[in-house]
Amino acid sequence: MTLRVNDLKVYYQTLRGDVHALDGVTFDLADGEIMGLAGESGCGKTTLGKSLIRLDSRMRHVGGTVELDGKDVPIGDDRAMVPLRYHEISLIPQYAMSALNPTRKIGRMINDLLRARGVRPADIADELRRRLELVGLDTDVLDRFPIELSGGMKQRVVMVMSTLLNPSLLIADEVTSALDVSTQRAVAESLVEFRDREYIKSMVFVTHDISLVYQMADTIMVMYAGHIVEKAPASTIINAPRHPYTQMLISALPEVGTTTEQGRLEGIPGTPPGLLNPPTGCRFKERCPLAFEKCNERPPLVEIEPGHLAACWKTG
Repeated sequence: MTLRVNDLKVYYQTLRGDVHALDGVTFDLADGEIMGLAGESGCGKTTLGKSLIRLDSRMRHVGGTVELDGKDVPIGDDRAMVPLRYHEISLIPQYAMSALNPTRKIGRMINDLLRARGVRPADIADELRRRLELVGLDTDVLDRFPIELSGGMKQRVVMVMSTLLNPSLLIADEVTSALDVSTQRAVAESLVEFRDREYIKSMVFVTHDISLVYQMADTIMVMYAGHIVEKAPASTIINAPRHPYTQMLISALPEVGTTTEQGRLEGIPGTPPGLLNPPTGCRFKERCPLAFEKCNERPPLVEIEPGHLAACWKTG
């Protein structure tokens, strides 16, 4: 097992109080597994990804543990996390430009990153060239500034930088959201190949695009308002979801080839609850057509079929 997260709680401190962004998240990630992490905006998926590498100073680790390859990950201690970043856990941020200094050439940035991690650039120069070629980039990008590259090229550069030290866990945060459809597919295929070539061991792919993650992920985990509601193999989530929220989320997706005459898209009525003072019990209950009195208690995340977990009182 690459990753084991147990009862993770991460809050954001604000002037009005704590935002309960993650409130008791538990899941495992197997060796070699690519897990898609999906849900509406504000559900906690990006917070979960960033909390595993602790890259946001606003986050407050309230409770829970994280293990990577059998070792505790000190996510509550920023200084203790420094040696793990890029070596053991790495992140591809949502916007490539946020990871690239516009005043420095790509090659210099990569060299600076390697030296900061105690690695001599000359020792892995050949490997750097191989990986650039793998993602379809010429080595002349090393002599160019970020502004000289397209959005897709910048995203590929960041992919190479984030995986150059062969981290055990890669977190890819909405890495295709700003790209055109053809480039999205190329980037997704490159990430899968990085896993297949064992440049990384496992991956959490944070996205709101379930149709894309379905094509590349082994499993999909769905979050809602800081809780996990369902986790299963990707085909199961798409074709046989069991949690009412997942079912409604899938039904809101357009199907290729359908027209408005053949059927209108179904949205999810209502809005997610505020997380400054989150409701007790199931956080989807106010929007759920199946809600009943028992939903005032939080349903546990249980295995309803082998490899298929859901948190709903009516899935048993």
